[in-house]
Amino acid sequence: MNAPIIYTRAQVGISAPQVTVETHLTGGIPRFTIVGLPETAVNESKERVRSALMNSQFEFPRKRITTNLAPADIPKIGGRYDLAIAMGILAASQQVPLRGLAEYEFVAELGLSGELRPVSGILSAAIAASAKGRALVVAPQNAAEAILLGDNKVYVCETLLELCQHLEGKVLLNLHEPPSPTVKMTIQASPDLADVCGHYQPKRVLAIAAAGVHSLLMVGPPGTGKSLLSHCLPGLLPELSQPEALEVAAIHSLAYGGVNASRWRQPPYCAPHHTSSSIALVGGGKIPKPGLISQAHCGVLFLDELPEFRRDVLEALREPLENGVITIARAAGHVSYPARFQLIAAMNPCPCGYLGDHQHECRCTPSSIERYQNKISGPLLDRIDLHVLVRPVPTSTLVQRENNGPTSVEVRLQVEQARALQDGRQGCANSALEQNKLADYCQLSSEAREVLEGAIEKFGMSPRSYHRLLRVSRTIADLESQELIASQHVTEALSYRNILGH
Repeated sequence: MNAPIIYTRAQVGISAPQVTVETHLTGGIPRFTIVGLPETAVNESKERVRSALMNSQFEFPRKRITTNLAPADIPKIGGRYDLAIAMGILAASQQVPLRGLAEYEFVAELGLSGELRPVSGILSAAIAASAKGRALVVAPQNAAEAILLGDNKVYVCETLLELCQHLEGKVLLNLHEPPSPTVKMTIQASPDLADVCGHYQPKRVLAIAAAGVHSLLMVGPPGTGKSLLSHCLPGLLPELSQPEALEVAAIHSLAYGGVNASRWRQPPYCAPHHTSSSIALVGGGKIPKPGLISQAHCGVLFLDELPEFRRDVLEALREPLENGVITIARAAGHVSYPARFQLIAAMNPCPCGYLGDHQHECRCTPSSIERYQNKISGPLLDRIDLHVLVRPVPTSTLVQRENNGPTSVEVRLQVEQARALQDGRQGCANSALEQNKLADYCQLSSEAREVLEGAIEKFGMSPRSYHRLLRVSRTIADLESQELIASQHVTEALSYRNILGH
């Protein structure tokens, strides 16, 4: 008989290419062989499949079994092919009907007793299966993630026997339904801007950063509230669109082995420790996994104590900050992960932290201050749109705790309105506005043009700095719903440029 074909999905980055499982049974000495570039865990599936079939009341054929995982040029990793291999053997030995198998894709690991177990990256498989018009069969633990797409067919099975009874028409499984749209999603609590005493300029800069998805560097003495301000940012960000949320969820599924379905529309927030390696940050490993910059895709990456990060770690951020993608190359091939994150960084002005603080004396020498600040390279600083000083709050402001400005909810409404303007005008946030479109969407008044030209000559701005200044000016104008960029918008954007003097 012809070898039956069973469909499943591999995992390459956040994509899920199709894998066909072909099974052929012949006479001779009983032997079970898997071909098609399987790694160790896939070869071990032979014993899992054998035990699962026998413990599920099926016969394991005493024949020469050859299972081919095609195409052979895609490395096969993990136990995600177990269920498809088992279905191939059952179909080849005519223990389950061939009719209708082509309408399904099977992605699950098998336990020795025949139960279905979850795998990572199931959302990518669900998206790919839906595009082919096939139903996806998954383990119960993968169900909530697999139905995030909303309009795809997902069947959830506890055991191999339960699945086979469904295929034979004896006990039909129900399609797993997505949650009702009326069910409200859980929102992770963030500090409220109104709870932050003083800091009116840093809070204004935070609103600009949120509105245009701009990167931000906060410089100030320890204990002034830099970390608290950064933790307020998630409360200012709009909910992710469905395409963005699906992309983020696919990354998190691969990185963490699952997705929190109750918060999957929330922008991610990552805050790695300064001892993190470059692999932890940008991704890597023998089997390249997404790093923190990809896990923060469409969200926030907060780097506290920025100069304490290793130089190679910081320099690795330059390319993804510019391009929004990171490519990890290995001998076996390369994998690209999206990394369009919003960088928020904080640092002290000097090694002791008290340079410019009127309440504490700075003990650092000019040379030590220069060495400390030079840990942040000029090219990296040039890629950070907004720079702001976070000074100590006066005691009177701290004690009175009155008139702390707008709440996070009020600022978020302004941010959402500004984002809506940007989406309607150019289809992306201002920070992602391409250089060749700046002239079309960043139109300047005559006074603003004069201010900008004078600033370029006075400060010797690079073309990159000029373009970033233009994007920030556009965002400030959007917060005021102004179509034309005025001189005050450019002047304010100029006040948030490089304060370290590189």
